[in-house]
Amino acid sequence: MKNKTAAFHNLGCKVNAYEMEGMEESLRNAGYTIVPFTEKADVYVINTCTVTRVADQKSRQMISRAKTLNPDAIVVACGCYANTGKDVLIKDGVADIILGNNEKSQLNAEIEKLRTARLSDKNARETFVPDINKGSWEFEETTVSMKEEHTRAFLKVEDGCNQFCTYCIIPFARGRERSRDPEKVVEEVKTLVDKGFREFVLTGIRLTSYSYENLTLVDLIEKVSQIDGVHRIRLGSLEPKAVTEDFAKRLSKLDNFCPHFHLSLQSGSAGVLERMNRHYTPEEFMESVRYLRKYFDDPALTADMICGFPGESEEEFKESVEFAENVAFYEIHVFPYSVRQGTRAEKMSGQLSKKEKADRTKILRDKAAQMKQAYLERHLGKTAEALLEETTELNGKTYWTGYTPEYIRVLFDSSDDMSGKFVTGKLTGIEDGFIHLSDGQE
Repeated sequence: MKNKTAAFHNLGCKVNAYEMEGMEESLRNAGYTIVPFTEKADVYVINTCTVTRVADQKSRQMISRAKTLNPDAIVVACGCYANTGKDVLIKDGVADIILGNNEKSQLNAEIEKLRTARLSDKNARETFVPDINKGSWEFEETTVSMKEEHTRAFLKVEDGCNQFCTYCIIPFARGRERSRDPEKVVEEVKTLVDKGFREFVLTGIRLTSYSYENLTLVDLIEKVSQIDGVHRIRLGSLEPKAVTEDFAKRLSKLDNFCPHFHLSLQSGSAGVLERMNRHYTPEEFMESVRYLRKYFDDPALTADMICGFPGESEEEFKESVEFAENVAFYEIHVFPYSVRQGTRAEKMSGQLSKKEKADRTKILRDKAAQMKQAYLERHLGKTAEALLEETTELNGKTYWTGYTPEYIRVLFDSSDDMSGKFVTGKLTGIEDGFIHLSDGQE
């Protein structure tokens, strides 16, 4: 029998990336050889994203590209845009199989079902998307062994969101909040430790809503931290109000916890946050920041921020910028507001022009660059440990790159194979957003 080939393309967040690893593994176990997306394959799987209109467009473009690469291939559209844009995908007629987020584990079964159907009807297609409003979603277990070239493992421990921010479509794409059995998490971590992984990132769509029976997120983190061989633990995005003093204090007692906190801010203006239907105020956000700085020595604080939300006045934008400067973030991921069809913000008055949003985005990005430079400068001269991952070319020289616990990206000069190795040295100089790590030792 001809060797079956499959190609994957992922768009979107770390949760999507984790789920794609699981889908790749399921097809590999079913006898497929995984090939690059640019090559001719029997099956193409596009794991779509719908966080912005641009993400929708990219998802549809990649689906069309797959059909161009091999008109006879089975093209699978799955993920968030497969949920929210199902009708458009059906109308386009390019994707042969459309799978919702909670059906990714059934990928191979649906492919085989379609193969069988095409024995009698060569034009057969399959659409399998749940009604997320029925509230019947459960946490979908995915077995992921991770690729050998990876140095850190991502673990999805939560899925879905109940918040319904006025600008966000994700609750319609991911369904309601649900959490993973902590014993399944522990079991997967132990398996990955045996495969050589030492750094683990706990992720979710709304990670801080994790709740399984009587366990909270911090309980789960403590469980994972106690597993032999777990050298580092990181977290995905956190809701500010979940960062209480008890939360910060308990995490600070874990030697293998990385002091890098990505806090979901979006805006530093109280008025904008209210219109966004965010469930915190700037003052509550700052209280969480104070707790983190009380229990950690200069932790890396990062955030997402949106510029140009409907009705955002000049004064509100200034408030937002000033608030970010007062926090003194390490990094800010800045985005211009993007209208999402089907959200409440789509119909709000006071929609800003593309130019206004672009101008404000540039201002905040410039401020963010200054804050990052200041944070890096504060760490010069300190001794740090880095997990090295890959090589990069910078100004005509090849370096190994990796991250400190604070997620500072370092440059390490070595001709040896340092992939997956921990090195310790002094942070000596800044170059293009990196810090050089002096001669270290494992």
